[in-house]
Amino acid sequence: MNILISGASGLIGTALTRYFEQGGHRVIPLRRGVSAEPFSWQPDQGEINLDNSVTLDAVINLAGPGVADKRWSAGRKQEILGARVQATRLLSEELARREQQPSVFLSASAIGFYGPRDDQAVDEGTESGSGFLAEVARQWEQATAAAEAAGIRTVHTRFGIVLSAEGGALKRMLLPFRLGLGGVIGSGRQYMSWVDVGDAVRAMEFLIRDSDLSGPVNIVAPRPVDNREFTRTLGRVLHRPALIPMPAFQARLLFGEMAEEILLTGVKVLPTRLAEAGFHFDKPELENALTLLLARQ
Repeated sequence: MNILISGASGLIGTALTRYFEQGGHRVIPLRRGVSAEPFSWQPDQGEINLDNSVTLDAVINLAGPGVADKRWSAGRKQEILGARVQATRLLSEELARREQQPSVFLSASAIGFYGPRDDQAVDEGTESGSGFLAEVARQWEQATAAAEAAGIRTVHTRFGIVLSAEGGALKRMLLPFRLGLGGVIGSGRQYMSWVDVGDAVRAMEFLIRDSDLSGPVNIVAPRPVDNREFTRTLGRVLHRPALIPMPAFQARLLFGEMAEEILLTGVKVLPTRLAEAGFHFDKPELENALTLLLARQ
């Protein structure tokens, strides 16, 4: 297959590129700001170039700034929302205009769609929740409308916390936990719906190949855990105590509004559609996933 990926240099994009290339497929990165490239774009300027002479079998859209990379301000929130929506809409509209269209368009979304839910289990049939991240996910998914209207099978991949020792949330946790400074955040009862990066990549390939799947699909392991269990498990795998908590007030002081939606609340998400379609998770249990990830470091 020829697979076009936007955001190919990110955590998931890098893992996908390595996986697909090892499988003999050609990965084409959609590069930013390189107008001479046959596949390039500048989303903030509404410019995109997709070489029509090259057949595209699948397109994967992962573009967008990290929601937890910087403290939220009004400007940062607009950047997070605007960049995702603008880039996705531009790519979607160009795919719809293209004479040769891909058979599938996988466009990233996130489990933030459901909003904070305490311990209520949710799946793809659950309505969207409240909060900034839910609004981002709603508009992000709506931005694929042109591709869907053109008859391109479109899947909204709602990612949970993707665990990888090479980046993302887990990598940021490793140093404090290895120093014995890890601990429960807030009440510890907030759910963390996670997925091993290898399972996330395999799920993406599964979605490309299963022509019956479209619309929202949760990319999360089948056994989410709360923050307290996650903390205990990571400490056990690292053979370190995890006894230093971060009280809610401290999280709010350090991270501001972002703390409420990312650290102090959570959502218990189930991968119902993947399970019903017959996808098998290699690492459904957190301890096994963390052990194998950290053993490869």
